[in-house]
Amino acid sequence: MADGSKMIEVRNVIAGYGNRIILHGVSLDVRAGETMVILGGSGSGKSTLLRHIVGLERPRSGQILVKGVDIAKCSRRELNEVRKAMGVSFQGSALFNSMTVGDNVALPLREHTSLAESTIRLMTRIKLEQVGLAPCENYYPSQLSGGMKKRAAVARALAMDPEILLFDEPSAGLDPIIAAGIDELILELKRAFTQMSIVVVTHELASAFLIADRVAVVDKGRIIAIGRMEEIRSSSNPRVRQFLDRVPDPVSADQEAFLERLIE
Repeated sequence: MADGSKMIEVRNVIAGYGNRIILHGVSLDVRAGETMVILGGSGSGKSTLLRHIVGLERPRSGQILVKGVDIAKCSRRELNEVRKAMGVSFQGSALFNSMTVGDNVALPLREHTSLAESTIRLMTRIKLEQVGLAPCENYYPSQLSGGMKKRAAVARALAMDPEILLFDEPSAGLDPIIAAGIDELILELKRAFTQMSIVVVTHELASAFLIADRVAVVDKGRIIAIGRMEEIRSSSNPRVRQFLDRVPDPVSADQEAFLERLIE
């Protein structure tokens, strides 16, 4: 459970691409030791928010403090130092196909530490063991299933023993059984690393309510609800209820006209 200190602070962030604004004054805190799930539908802005927290994008205005450093304004050197405290498991796993699974996991250690190769190999095996892939060290990504690739990506994200672990749609593209295994892996990590902050971006309700300490619901670039699981479940916000109850948006007049043209 979180100890109350803030690992991530997002303050009034406005962000977009070109003339399009994606995030409209978003504010969010992630505490040490908690699992925060950022929940929302496709195009809601949740993955854009994650990219800004990681520092892959810089906002037009606002603050993003990670361990007290404003990564929206800091130097490249400061950003690289902050990133060493973060591990990221990307939606598509982002493994290097020309490297073995072991070399993929070892890459951050080789790039950012001066550890002996024997130590790196040992740490790599430990991380693979933690995600249930110990026998796959010498496999290539093409030899892995979708779920195994996700686990390998998590092992790489854990390589530097991060204080913050971030997941972008960890269940995307997986069948329900394999997705449940990824949820269980996140729960195991929560139990094993009690001081590590975990941020999960997802649209999967079942996953969110299973793994989250708190949930932030994002809709059209705004956080419309935030709280513990029971608070979100009992929310009276119409958009939150629509998402939780799986009620589709009404078909717009433009969509109806388009369908009529197709029929004609």
